[in-house]
Amino acid sequence: MDNLKGFSEAIQAIYPDTEIQKCIVHQIRNSTRFVSYKDLKEFTADLKEIYKATTEELALSNLDVFEEKWIKKYPAAIASWRNN
Repeated sequence: MDNLKGFSEAIQAIYPDTEIQKCIVHQIRNSTRFVSYKDLKEFTADLKEIYKATTEELALSNLDVFEEKWIKKYPAAIASWRNN
């Protein structure tokens, strides 16, 4: 889903055992919305290392590396990936 406000809660109210997964396209779009054009190519290449990881462990490790590199310039993008 695309993380519309209240949507997750509505689904969980009816189907409490449901696992909610956010749409990766929306997550990427949200993350890059405020990234400077000069950083965009490198930023999105680094994002691919997260969402194309073959295991959750590798994805989280890649997220740590991504965070170290970009946290000062784009803290909201990092927070979004950590929260979702």
